Amino acid sequence: MKATYHKYILNFKQASGTSRGILKTKETWFIVLESNNKQGFGECGLFRGLSADDRPDYEEKLKWVCNNIDLGLEVLLTELTEFPSIQFGLEMAFKSLNSEDSFELFSSKFTRSQDSIPINGLVWMGSEVFMKQQITDKIEAGFNCIKMKIGAIDFQTEISLIKSIRNQFTSKDIELRVDANGAFHPSEALDKLNILSDLDLHSIEQPIKQGQIQEMASLCENTPLPIALDEELIGVFNVTKKQELLQTINPQYIILKPSLVGGFKGSDEWINFAKKQNIGWWITSALESNIGLNAIAQYTYNLESNLPQGLGTGELFTNNFESPLQVKNGKLHYNNQQTWKFNL
Repeated sequence: MKATYHKYILNFKQASGTSRGILKTKETWFIVLESNNKQGFGECGLFRGLSADDRPDYEEKLKWVCNNIDLGLEVLLTELTEFPSIQFGLEMAFKSLNSEDSFELFSSKFTRSQDSIPINGLVWMGSEVFMKQQITDKIEAGFNCIKMKIGAIDFQTEISLIKSIRNQFTSKDIELRVDANGAFHPSEALDKLNILSDLDLHSIEQPIKQGQIQEMASLCENTPLPIALDEELIGVFNVTKKQELLQTINPQYIILKPSLVGGFKGSDEWINFAKKQNIGWWITSALESNIGLNAIAQYTYNLESNLPQGLGTGELFTNNFESPLQVKNGKLHYNNQQTWKFNL
């Protein structure tokens, strides 16, 4: 078996704002396996500034993986505990290599174009005018679940934006989720959650920065609004520590980005612990190309969750790869009449 790795820069159609800054490009890496005249493709969705494996030796580790590919998947995954995005890329590549169709990793009604996945429409941070326009666009596009990133502009302006939606649409019409990306200070977080709870929201992601375990546990115990952990899960590699984290904080939800938590295997571990504690969960992409998004979507469909998932990021880039993935009426579809165009 031969393995190679390739760097690829995704360019945003429009600069996208988060509480960490403005995103214009997204770096990603691909592993290509070759054996018996067949290829397998995997995406290592490194997220600079967020991934636990955003380290100076990242490319060196990719090179090591390719040079030692004959060790096999299980041995390599064990050696890559601190490199969750490479773990995911390898899982994807081996599944791709061993599948009849390199891009159909999990056969299902989804990949047969017989069913779709409900997803949330994502509203990026920006000026009030820009955010209003995005909200209007998402509603007109048929989304009944909208996720707004908050925490970068004035809080009262954000509250006004959410109120403007609620004045037109009840929670039965439009489910609203907000994502603070850790923007609230612990001393003000509960007050802000009380204000937000009056707007009939589904949940808030990561109200305070990760790593403040006791403060987050207190928030989750006293919150009037369901809290979903996101960044809090990043960098927790040990199975026992995963269980301890959920037992200590006891959130209402967790959000899993396979590229950031160790792929299919890592996501499965978190989901199993969450189920034991009656903690809800959903899956979100982490700005991967359509290669990674495809793998996440197929995996997610087979989990049979009834919540809208965070899988609507495939249309963000000017130089994404043509794929069967299509967003229509607030759902992700797999049009198996559309061919893949994957050229590195």
